[in-house]
Amino acid sequence: MTGRICLLAFVAATGAVHCFPFLPNHAVKAGVLAAAGMASTLAYWLAPQYRWRTLLPLWAALAGLLLTIARAEHRLADALDASNENKVSRVVLRVAALPRLGPDSRQFEAEVLSSIPQGVPSRIQVSWTAPNWAGPYGRRDRASSDDAKPYFPEIIPGQVWRMSLTLKNPNGNRNPHAFDYESYLFAHGIRATGSVRGTPLYMGDEPWASLPVIAQRARYYVRAAMQPYLEGKRYGAVLLALAIGDQASVDAADWQVFNRTGITHLVSISGSHITMIAALAGSLVFLLWRRLRFRHHAWAERLPAQVAGAMAALLLAWLYCLLAGWGVPARRTFLMLLVVALAYLLKLPLNASRLLSLVAFAVVILDPWALMASGFWLSFGAVYVLMASAGWWGHPVGKRPVSRWQRCRVFIATATRLQLAITVGLMPLLALIFYEVSLVSPLANVYAIPVISVVVTPLSLLLAGASLVPGFDYLATSFAWLGHAALEFTMVPTVWLADFRAANFNVAAAPLWLTLIAMLGLLLAVMPYGIPYRNMAWLFMLPALLWSPPRPPQGGWNLYALDVGQASAIVVQTARHSLLFDTGLRSSATSDDGARTIWPFLRSKGIKKLNVLVVSHADIDHAGGVRSLLQAMPVEQSYSSFSLSDYLEREAGLLGAPGHVPPLPLAMSACEYGMTWHIDGVAFEFLWPLKPPATGRAVRRRQRNDYGCVLRIRGQHHSVLLPGDIGTLQEASLLDRGLGHIDVVLAAHHGSKNSSSDQFVSAVGASHVIAQAGLWNRYGHPSPLVERRWQDYGAAFWRTDQHGAITMRSRAAGLLAYSERQFSPRYWQTR
Repeated sequence: MTGRICLLAFVAATGAVHCFPFLPNHAVKAGVLAAAGMASTLAYWLAPQYRWRTLLPLWAALAGLLLTIARAEHRLADALDASNENKVSRVVLRVAALPRLGPDSRQFEAEVLSSIPQGVPSRIQVSWTAPNWAGPYGRRDRASSDDAKPYFPEIIPGQVWRMSLTLKNPNGNRNPHAFDYESYLFAHGIRATGSVRGTPLYMGDEPWASLPVIAQRARYYVRAAMQPYLEGKRYGAVLLALAIGDQASVDAADWQVFNRTGITHLVSISGSHITMIAALAGSLVFLLWRRLRFRHHAWAERLPAQVAGAMAALLLAWLYCLLAGWGVPARRTFLMLLVVALAYLLKLPLNASRLLSLVAFAVVILDPWALMASGFWLSFGAVYVLMASAGWWGHPVGKRPVSRWQRCRVFIATATRLQLAITVGLMPLLALIFYEVSLVSPLANVYAIPVISVVVTPLSLLLAGASLVPGFDYLATSFAWLGHAALEFTMVPTVWLADFRAANFNVAAAPLWLTLIAMLGLLLAVMPYGIPYRNMAWLFMLPALLWSPPRPPQGGWNLYALDVGQASAIVVQTARHSLLFDTGLRSSATSDDGARTIWPFLRSKGIKKLNVLVVSHADIDHAGGVRSLLQAMPVEQSYSSFSLSDYLEREAGLLGAPGHVPPLPLAMSACEYGMTWHIDGVAFEFLWPLKPPATGRAVRRRQRNDYGCVLRIRGQHHSVLLPGDIGTLQEASLLDRGLGHIDVVLAAHHGSKNSSSDQFVSAVGASHVIAQAGLWNRYGHPSPLVERRWQDYGAAFWRTDQHGAITMRSRAAGLLAYSERQFSPRYWQTR
């Protein structure tokens, strides 16, 4: 037991480092070592009977802490020099990973070989965009023309290129309870991002540069060989993901179906797939080895068939993990198989706790940042629940089932019980990470597990193998057709379940203490029989799953200025209602801030419907996410300065889906000066436009800002002004109509120099000003002149590009303001 505690102490200390806001200096580390030395001395002399049980875990935790700090310092030192940021550098690099293919772009990780000037980190992420970029709606209207498709050379792992790159430090949007892209890049060792300028020069090929390059190159050739056989197939991208782990081309709508039905683990390379393939290989070698002979001597006489089968299973599992990209679940599975095989060969006793603690230690030693991946916790959690629950139901006494039908029934019943246990057991983790729990997951997995694991995945791998062999075209075509037919058959009921309104329920982000209670309940629930009230332990999870975040009191409000880059999205909460002002940017035909940022945030706050949606004007950085939001949740009332239904119909045509309009709000109105409503002791009033544009009149792009909605919010204690993208002329008109003091102002037009005039800033006298802008945006927003002007008049100037999402809370005691990067800092932050 002491050994397992030591391993877990090492893992826990490693995870603790990743929660530090900054890395400790040498004085702090010396203090920690001194304290550990004193504690060790006291434990050694005062408790001699427990000295090793106390000291070994302490030293293991100290080793994990100091080793992780040293590795983090080494990674932080490999950084982009400040003088090179947002400037062009000439870089010689080697392609290090499988490129992501977009209709207008290529993206890949690269190893830097040399650079001018110096100061470029060793591993960067490169984005290569076509010069004739087709815009956020892609090339759907030009897909039939080959001439319209941009030309990219073949980018293969191992190739060496010389490129002119605009390099920047890793940066991502920071929002409460949201995916942290910056931490994702840091965990993968990517210390800078670069965008291609000009025409890169191909310099050569180094296919055998390293084992990772060889593995990524193999993935590239397998993908290139499979693609012709999957072209035109609805779920061809899923077959590709099952074979080589390339999930980038899977449609976003398909991921939504997989998440709602709880089968995401089946359509990505998971531990069950790797284990199944390894078991098939091991069984086949075991059977053959027992029958093979050389010079009248059986091979099994020199090497036992069990050993040969175990070695073959490990070898194939290792190759499959490399082909899958060597992610955290793949690493966990391979190491677990390796430990089990070694324990079997060396006749060592091994139980679930020894296995899991040893594998967790090995994973963390190889990559201390694996703890930052959700796959680590879900993978180990699923295996722990599976191991703990496998023996709950025991074994039937008497005759075993004889007929195939009986054996099939027993298998299905056992698999269903285990899947139900995993689904329920992982609910706290899923709620904590994704704020969503699938209720139809056990039902969907009953038929999806055998079909995808036993039929679709092997056929995908057979397709990968056959596509590489010349002359096997017919065989590869057959494998592709059979695999896709089986998957398509499986997706028919799966799509129906996903469309079911009660397929899942959303979970608000629970506080840490409730999450810890839920995890304690999970641990108690999977304990062996005999623990008192063990069956009641599941009730410990209910508070976290049913948690409802506190809302403002009557007359108060909460405001969240989300970090959506060079766009706008403001969420306002009152005691019982929720309002959204603008919906962020659409960045591509399949990605927008509504689905990527706003909807997950609303879900984490327990907001299940929007009472009011305001879209200030029809620019794509303000209305880009409205379609996804309307598809995700009901909206009671919308206000806009344009026809929302016409906008959605026009956008459907640009997306290649004419007539496909999401559910519209129950009521839609044009924003207009004088419109007022009161809810929960808070007054909402539109101050602009004086009159909306006439129906059917086409408003020129430059005039959209002038007609945008301007909303004033007045609670019992503080007021807010949301001016959209208006300019100085509109600001002057607001002052002429009596606009007075405002406590919180959203800087008009992202802080543009054409807004926030000196007269306007002086008149409103704001205490806090928020500028929503993207880092290094091409417009120079917010203008340094505007920022300095607000600060000269006494306002605190907040910037989402530097501070992340901004939170404002209006209460009788005062106005509380804080930013996400200040509230939850991490040592790898560059801003």
